[in-house]
Amino acid sequence: MKKILGIELGSTRIKAVLIDENARVIAQGSHEWENKLENGLWTYSLDDVWQGLSSSYASLCQNYKEPIENLDAIGISAMMHGYLAFDKNDELLVPFRTWRNTNTAEAASELTSALGFNMPQRWSASHFYQAVLNKEEHVKDVTFLTTLAGYVHWMLTGERVLGIGDAAGMFPTIDNTYDKEKLEIYNSLLNKHGVDKKLEELLPKALYAGEFAGKLTERGARLLDKTGTLKAGAPLCPPEGDAGTGMVATNAVKVHTGNVSAGTSAFAMVVLDKPLSKVNTTIDVVATPTGKTVAMVHANNFTSEINAWANLFEEVISLAGASIKKGELFDRLYEISAKSDSDVGGLVGYNFLSGEPIVDMEAGIPMVLRKPGGKLTLANFMQLQLYSALGAMSIGMEALAEENVQIEDICGHGGFFKTPFVGANAMSAALGAPITVMKNAGEGGAWGVSLLALYELCSDITLDDFLGNIFKDCEKETVVASSEEKEKFARFIAEYKKGLAVEKLAANTL
Repeated sequence: MKKILGIELGSTRIKAVLIDENARVIAQGSHEWENKLENGLWTYSLDDVWQGLSSSYASLCQNYKEPIENLDAIGISAMMHGYLAFDKNDELLVPFRTWRNTNTAEAASELTSALGFNMPQRWSASHFYQAVLNKEEHVKDVTFLTTLAGYVHWMLTGERVLGIGDAAGMFPTIDNTYDKEKLEIYNSLLNKHGVDKKLEELLPKALYAGEFAGKLTERGARLLDKTGTLKAGAPLCPPEGDAGTGMVATNAVKVHTGNVSAGTSAFAMVVLDKPLSKVNTTIDVVATPTGKTVAMVHANNFTSEINAWANLFEEVISLAGASIKKGELFDRLYEISAKSDSDVGGLVGYNFLSGEPIVDMEAGIPMVLRKPGGKLTLANFMQLQLYSALGAMSIGMEALAEENVQIEDICGHGGFFKTPFVGANAMSAALGAPITVMKNAGEGGAWGVSLLALYELCSDITLDDFLGNIFKDCEKETVVASSEEKEKFARFIAEYKKGLAVEKLAANTL
């Protein structure tokens, strides 16, 4: 039996999955972690990266219940975008700046105008250019830029490479490489600011799914397995971002297919058959792991506020001398939302822990508003939480509708869909489309990158056909929101849009 390892460094959990040659999960492990706000920027320390990675792997080994000496293939994935800058000695120059930061608005705006291409604030090239605009001291010493997945892969293999999907979140790509015309424009902007560097010399090499991306070194094996049991030599697939692994985990890599990944952040992705007609700062243009063009609507904030309220309710339950498993608590809180009033009790709220570019919010502050006479019931409150998580994404998807983008199927994965029906039903109402949820909805990303690692061993067929074989008998359920549910969300989103001015004032004031 083959053993293929997939690890994804998500925003709140580092998840490890071990599969066999039939893509069957044979062991899992995880490690919880959380970003920190330091000096006004969201970050994780590299020490936490390696402690979390080895902890997640140790958890998987404990679950497997046998020593693992050899792996047949490995895949690494992580939250996309952000900024990891290294010098000639491979030393990190500034703390990791994650996708969650919204301090690069000036750079993103200038680059979007100059390149004629939407450059989101989260993208690595936006972060680097903002550092140039800020005249940050470290800029002169940068010799390598990468993403979190690219960094971990580099440390495990020694190879400075990146999957094309993740690379497309650093700088625009075309034909399996970075767009040369846009690089020339970007480099001319650097020169105007006295920076004598070429961005293409700082970026990792972009690779398609299935291309050779290096092997696990002795050093890499020790970083991953602290017991010293794991041997070097396993091949690694190109490292991918969580968007790419989400597409793979939902079999959404063909033209006109789409998926929604819903966790700490959320993004909806649709594989396009033609370019967008215009630049739209609501829509990111990225790529599948095989380089097909993808339109992505990304919301910085999603389930964090739901999680925070669940923790509070857990405390209340403990005051009564009772206890409840976290999974059961989430299920019951989600399910009670079905009893909410048609106007959600007159409640409006925002789940913004950080800025939200979709709605032009530079900073965020979670907020709940109740109109006089409104009904503050648990059902209404939980419906508010589900709907507010979907608010920004719903607004972003309106831009895709204006482009007449065709979507044949939207597949959902991530923690938002763990409770059967409820999350999918709310998402269907918000996006106005059927939502299909597969059995592996809660652990999609780590499983997705393990599939890419498995594909590394049998890449004599296309990724589309490979995934078609994997998913042909997959258990799934399709949810279509009722007209009443759609009308309820439409009423909510109308009030949500009106209240955005209040949210912005609160965030700027407090």
